[in-house]
Amino acid sequence: MIILEYLLSAIALGMTFLYGSTGEIITEKTGHLNLGIPGIMCVGAASGCLALHHMIMANITNGFLLVLVGIIAAFIGSALMGLIYSFLAVTLHANQNVTGLALTTFGVGVMKFIIFGLRVGNDVPYLKALNAFRFPFASQDNALKYCGVMVFLAIIIALLTSWVLFGTKVGLNLRAVGENPATADAVGINVTAYKYFATCIGSGIAGLGGLCYVMDYAGSQEAYLSVEALGWLAIALVIFALWRPHISIFGSVVFGALFIAGAFIPTIIPLPFLQKMQTVPLLKMLPYVVTIIVLIVTSIRDKKENQPPAALGLPYFREER
Repeated sequence: MIILEYLLSAIALGMTFLYGSTGEIITEKTGHLNLGIPGIMCVGAASGCLALHHMIMANITNGFLLVLVGIIAAFIGSALMGLIYSFLAVTLHANQNVTGLALTTFGVGVMKFIIFGLRVGNDVPYLKALNAFRFPFASQDNALKYCGVMVFLAIIIALLTSWVLFGTKVGLNLRAVGENPATADAVGINVTAYKYFATCIGSGIAGLGGLCYVMDYAGSQEAYLSVEALGWLAIALVIFALWRPHISIFGSVVFGALFIAGAFIPTIIPLPFLQKMQTVPLLKMLPYVVTIIVLIVTSIRDKKENQPPAALGLPYFREER
């Protein structure tokens, strides 16, 4: 039973990573490294919770509406963060790393400001929508209750994104922009439009990960304190998944299992050294260690399909074409 609990918890937590990595993959496929994903996920969580807060305060309790509006609000708030990034990095050609880090700092601050204001006395109104987000397993008393609506949505979005990227003309053009924007521009592809579109859509999807964690897996006001850290793991998952959203589905579960290993492994494997408190932080390092190993292996194999887009992180100046 403990193993089943472990697996279900890993799947539920992993969907937070899946949203973030899927959004980042879309952005990186156009040649932009967005290190603002942690901040964007924070804004997504805050935007969704803010919308839910006002709906609950207005006595709107319809589960479908709560979930729909919460998701839309999280997507829009995160997409606006992507628009800010696009304006700075695409239009103004600002340094992508600095821009991303600035967005993360900004996003964390925005989230804290918003979440702090959503408490009404000892009550947290937006958490009353918890059962709606955990549908259809909200009544379960085990880890299955975490596998709600947004878990299934994350998988659907990842599969759909993979199909668009590798099975449609839009995806082909988008990948062409990331590989060689000058050539893409020369054949009539609007490079700027694709970069803006991919970054905003990718950011919107990534932001859903923050809402998923707060309103599904964690289900507490204090959950916002962990969103930023999970965002960095979502970026690491992009490398683990080799820039393929469908592989991210498997990778997200692996990352989820590794992240919560400290809570389950000592129980499953009762070895003395695993029972020590100082072992738990070491176990939380496992996702990063696995990512480094994957990065080393893919670099050694040096296959074109396993490498990041050729123009990743490089600004494009049309006049130099």
